Amino acid sequence: MDPNRRTEAESPWGDAARIAIGRASDRRIVAADPDGVRRTLSDAEFPAWVAARETERRVRWVWSSTAEWYPSLLAAGVRIERCHDLRLSHAILKNAVPGSALAAHAQWDAPDEEHAPALFDLDTGPRRDALDEVLRELARQDESLEASSDPGRMRLLLAAESAGALVASEARSAGVPWDAAEHNRILEDALGHRGAGGVPTTMARLAGEVRGALEDPQVSLDSPPQLLKALRAAGMHVDSTSKWVLQEIDHPAIAPLLEYKRLARLLTANGWAWLDEWVRDGRFRPVYVPGGVVTGRWAAAGGGALQIPRQLRAALRADPGWRIIDADVSQLEPRVLAAMARDERMADAARGQDLYDGVVADGAVATRSEAKIAVLGAMYGATTGDSGRLVPRLRRVYPRAMRLVDEAARTGEEGGTVATWLGRTSPPLDEATRRLLSTATTAADEQRALRRARDHGRFTRNFVVQGTAAEWALAWMADLRIRLAALPAVPAEDAAPRSGRAFARRAHIAFFLHDEVIVHAPADQANAAAEAMRESAAAAGRLLFRGFPIDFPLDLSIGDSAVA
Repeated sequence: MDPNRRTEAESPWGDAARIAIGRASDRRIVAADPDGVRRTLSDAEFPAWVAARETERRVRWVWSSTAEWYPSLLAAGVRIERCHDLRLSHAILKNAVPGSALAAHAQWDAPDEEHAPALFDLDTGPRRDALDEVLRELARQDESLEASSDPGRMRLLLAAESAGALVASEARSAGVPWDAAEHNRILEDALGHRGAGGVPTTMARLAGEVRGALEDPQVSLDSPPQLLKALRAAGMHVDSTSKWVLQEIDHPAIAPLLEYKRLARLLTANGWAWLDEWVRDGRFRPVYVPGGVVTGRWAAAGGGALQIPRQLRAALRADPGWRIIDADVSQLEPRVLAAMARDERMADAARGQDLYDGVVADGAVATRSEAKIAVLGAMYGATTGDSGRLVPRLRRVYPRAMRLVDEAARTGEEGGTVATWLGRTSPPLDEATRRLLSTATTAADEQRALRRARDHGRFTRNFVVQGTAAEWALAWMADLRIRLAALPAVPAEDAAPRSGRAFARRAHIAFFLHDEVIVHAPADQANAAAEAMRESAAAAGRLLFRGFPIDFPLDLSIGDSAVA
């Protein structure tokens, strides 16, 4: 069988009849079915009409942006199975298909209204939610898709990206179950009680110790220039206040200063102000931005969902009668690298065990810590220190994997672009560096240009791996949300009403962070949800890397909170 050919049964979030959704000139909703028949609906009629179509046939809803259209459906309790997000697909196709007509339509490059800067008010062309513009953009994307280097893989990428947009909206709608009282307890245990002027008591005590040791009672520990001046006045020859510099210094001010800086980060990122702003009625609802990073990884436009510290995980707590199922993938990116490169020896090192232990068993390095340094160095282009010493050993043991990232780096250094497994394309070398490379007349200019080119090569080296890992994660979640939707709804008396009308009675994805997914599920469905997570991880591997023997084991726990 052609490894790039995938049937509808193998990809349940794949092909379906397309219904385009947009706005008429009077701002009423207009839907166009595959036969071109149009139906005009009010905003109030829209959810019930969508729900009815979902039960009649396999539908792929085509709309300008999931972030703009889906929240109102979820608020009405209507969940859809699949969509085509034109804005996200536009970004992928425009970069992946040279000469695409998509490049001339800048209104599709604009951020979603919810994420747009307050001053964003550019006249970039027709309104992208107008139905006629939706249909024109869809036609342009269909043409660009067929012109891509591998339409089969690109079609799968667009479906996965759009499914990820559905997950992002659903996760925000349902929210992360959050115990505000537990969060407050954690903050008080770590920071102390909120004292005068908003400075927690433990932090105030540490600040006093630092000022005493520095013999400077007025220095602000939150001002790097002031702190640097005080450190130097105390006899420390430093040029930075970073912890990497400070932890090498032997002085009585350093230990309390490092602890103060650690607590200050917690207070700033996830302290009481964060709790007041982002947690409402037992739910944390961050704003996810699918495809917010050029590699395809998600970003966050509010709430900091992609950096919740482990210290606060105990506050991520299931509703009564429900459970938290927390799963993350062990060494996702190295496993993806092995599969992309078809490096069977590296895949064997990962099978059924910790991949780094497998690298040691293969004789590439002596210890697990060395294996981790070497593998990460290979993917991120580290050339100095322990990485520089250990990476060459990987080339001898895993030549296929190393050849893939080495060639990606070389392409980037030469000014070319690279692509992920499914076809997301890296941005080109910036024009300033190109000009410098072609016009450098002095040795200094030439060296500066070469450094920039090498930096771009390190970026493209990692782009292919990190981007493909993001594609695997999208495929995992796309398959998982379908499996969870197939679990029966619980009785109303067992519902979690704070999860909203769409998910109060159903297991659902509540949180996502690169290679980790958290599901909130009724207690009697927790084991079934956990099995669905495992099955979806395996299905994602088969879907992307058909025929190649690589596994994606999950570190999975079931409990009342996200702390196992």
